[in-house]
Amino acid sequence: MFHKILIANRGEIALRIIRACKELGIKTVAVYSTADADSLHVKLADESVCIGPAPSMQSYLNVNAIISAAELTDSEAIHPGYGFLAENTAFAEICENCGITFIGPSSESMRLMGDKISARQAMIKEGIPILPGTTDGVQGVNEAISIAKKIGFPVIIKASAGGGGRGMKIVHSPAALPNAFATARAEAQAGFGNPEVYIEKYCQQPRHVEIQLLADKHGNVVHLGERDCSIQRRHQKLIEESPCTLITPDLRKEMGDAAVRAAKSVGYNSAGTVEFLVDTDNKFYFMEMNTRIQVEHPVTEMVTGIDIVREQIRSAAGLKLRYKQGDIKIKGHAIECRINAEDPISFIPCPGKITSYHTPGGLGVRVDSFVYDQYTVLPHYDSLVSKLIVHAETRDDAIRRMIRALDEYIIDGIKTTIPFHKRIMANKEFIEGHFDTGFLERMVLK
Repeated sequence: MFHKILIANRGEIALRIIRACKELGIKTVAVYSTADADSLHVKLADESVCIGPAPSMQSYLNVNAIISAAELTDSEAIHPGYGFLAENTAFAEICENCGITFIGPSSESMRLMGDKISARQAMIKEGIPILPGTTDGVQGVNEAISIAKKIGFPVIIKASAGGGGRGMKIVHSPAALPNAFATARAEAQAGFGNPEVYIEKYCQQPRHVEIQLLADKHGNVVHLGERDCSIQRRHQKLIEESPCTLITPDLRKEMGDAAVRAAKSVGYNSAGTVEFLVDTDNKFYFMEMNTRIQVEHPVTEMVTGIDIVREQIRSAAGLKLRYKQGDIKIKGHAIECRINAEDPISFIPCPGKITSYHTPGGLGVRVDSFVYDQYTVLPHYDSLVSKLIVHAETRDDAIRRMIRALDEYIIDGIKTTIPFHKRIMANKEFIEGHFDTGFLERMVLK
């Protein structure tokens, strides 16, 4: 096992990793920007190193500064968390070349699954369902129109190197395609440094369902069931739950087996997630693989009792998985609400000073956060301030527990999305489990 790990991240995920390390008896090193000097991850780590000014490019994306901090502190491994450098293949390679363990998959499997086109090609070889579309990049508008007509509208244009909704455009007609194609390529270039896009059939009214995986360096892979991530705005997830109301035991096994095959096909050896779309006929299609820990991993931890971050660290250290597929049991129901420092109606970021802070408690309530009373939420980074997770015996119980927890949660001084989450939890369609990825747009239109 490692003696010391550097955490190349900030916020709640940095705290989450610190906690897992402490329980494993591992020393931790926090890196931070000058703006984050008062952050909790800096206070709770065993050591801390300032790596630059507030802008991410000069701090949390500053590879030279992070590697230097690891070498300065004799850190044996780097945990990237999610976001920032978590899926940066070049960074993983640099860690490998410097003799520092990257707590994640190999750079080779990260590169293969990080490129959406190569991932689609790999899934075809494994016989895993994908939506009709291209298996190569689309070079021009005329080619795009020809492909779209062959597939049939609506189609979706996606960035090959993309994620998080950037470089993604839904197109309903040939007339709308030229502008959407140009915009998607421009967003892909700006966001990922790669303008390549591909086209696939747009799946209407799907559920976004992902399978959590754990894998080690000895060829062992297990899945921990599914998470429903369909409540999203502009492709950004806002509420996640496990299990999915749509998934039967047989479908769970089929999707889980497909996800395990996908991971094994690329030699995957860490925690990861395979994301699927499930259509109205309960047919599933591979969408992408996230080669990192997910924001929403706590809901799976709550229903399985497995510490995913702990197992990810163990796998990186070369230890075998402690679980076989038959050991994995789903118990009860868990829901996560992402609490953002945003206006609950317009979703405009609202950084500022928290003047009063009180977290909910009680049986089955978990809060993953890094803020505190009098803390100033910074404008430089993501607006996520906490994740509120509840667990109960049934979904109805979990919803009621979430409503109670949201009522108890006090964050004064800034606007947050707590009122938004209360609206969702009280929504009849949500309560009955009748929703898909277009739920929020329909709710707003009402």
